[in-house]
Amino acid sequence: MQTGTFISLTLYFVLMLGIGLYAWKKSTETSEGYLLGGRDLHPAVAALSAGASDMSGWLLMGLPGALYASGLVEAWIGIGLFFGALVNWMVVAPRLREQTVSYGNALTIPEFLANRFPDKAVLLRLVSAVIIVVFFTIYTAAGLVGGGKLFVTSFAGVFGNVGMSDYMFGIWLTAGVVLAYTMVGGFLAVSLTDFVQGCIMVIALVLMPVVVLWGDQGGGFSQMNETLTAIDPNFFSLTHGLTFVGWLSAVAWGLGYFGQPHIIVRFMAVRSVKDVAVARNIGMAWMFVSLIGALGVGLAGRAYMQRNGLPLEDPETIFVVLAHLLFHPLITGFLLAALLAAIMSTISSQLLVSSSSLAEDFYRLFLRKNASEREIVNVGRVAVLLVSLAAIAIASDPNSEVLQLVSNAWAGFGAAFGPMIFLALTWRGMSGAGAVSGLIVGALVVIVWIVLEWNASFLGGPGVYEIIPGFLASTLAIVVVSKLTSSKEAAAAMA
Repeated sequence: MQTGTFISLTLYFVLMLGIGLYAWKKSTETSEGYLLGGRDLHPAVAALSAGASDMSGWLLMGLPGALYASGLVEAWIGIGLFFGALVNWMVVAPRLREQTVSYGNALTIPEFLANRFPDKAVLLRLVSAVIIVVFFTIYTAAGLVGGGKLFVTSFAGVFGNVGMSDYMFGIWLTAGVVLAYTMVGGFLAVSLTDFVQGCIMVIALVLMPVVVLWGDQGGGFSQMNETLTAIDPNFFSLTHGLTFVGWLSAVAWGLGYFGQPHIIVRFMAVRSVKDVAVARNIGMAWMFVSLIGALGVGLAGRAYMQRNGLPLEDPETIFVVLAHLLFHPLITGFLLAALLAAIMSTISSQLLVSSSSLAEDFYRLFLRKNASEREIVNVGRVAVLLVSLAAIAIASDPNSEVLQLVSNAWAGFGAAFGPMIFLALTWRGMSGAGAVSGLIVGALVVIVWIVLEWNASFLGGPGVYEIIPGFLASTLAIVVVSKLTSSKEAAAAMA
């Protein structure tokens, strides 16, 4: 392995750890500082932090891999996500920033729900915390799988002499660095590292397709078009072979945004409501450029590999393979750091949200109601470690697919929390019983759908993405139960 690549990656790891130490000295004395950075995020930091924690390894591995294998028809997932994120910033962000303060200065999503619906406070905090920990453990595992695949592709055989597979070494190293800065620096460390990682990611996603298309062995758009249409005349079609169910399953990814705790918690931490609009514009511009770059990596990468007769066993590794083939080792290290940035930014956010739920919604609620701020911070750090160990165990299977794990966890959160958060912020008629029913029904429908494999094949036809039935069932449960119980809850509150 080239020394330059190691130098770049080492500098990246040192930078992340340095940010963690800076955040540790700045804002980890109180639970609000550790869990929300004191609600003082600059809009640019909030925007790129939300984007980087959102996209994860899916942006540099899952999406380019899907486009590499199947063509432009796979872009519908990205289109659905873009418009879902836009609605999330416009509707959810300002309301959540305002209402989490007005409802008892809530520091976590479960705490906000408990304050919003006090008659079901304990049940809401318990159920939502369980869902957060379970699905985030799976989601974190997806990120670690990406880290493992990176090291298998980049450093095969390098670590064999220490009795550890490259895949597991990648998982442990990725988890170790994330654990270090998350446990030490808390939310501020996660947000600042996300900002830096978001910058690295977008630079890499612009640089990679430009070099592939117009480098020494490129040929530009015309040659890419000629090569890919020779593989499949419909490679650039957005509709060929796409059924209505398939299209709906792809764009429905956008519904998941309203219920992703690791993303919407950034809305709670931005320094003021008026800064939300600035953050939205920055975040959406970053997302647009990043998605276009990911499309370019998948399509231009397929053309390059085909033109040069190079086989690729795993399409999700196209970014890593191109980084090694086309760039100087120092730049290769930077590009691999971008992939690690995508993976680590999401893992750190998920670990922190999981730990905050375990600390605030389990430990403080059931074990130590009078726990000190310092005690809660330390419990949160222990929780980060426990969730990461569970995720490592899940990720230990090297045959896991990043996109599949992400899609399952994304659907679980989107269906359980999405309708509930959206309606809690916009509909005064929602009741506590309705919120609980939406949480439970949404999560259960997603789990049942996955277990029965209806996301692969439904009623003899193509599979239906589990977020669709889960989101609809959760919404219906909230509306029906709220209509039946809101008047009774109001009467009980007045009494």
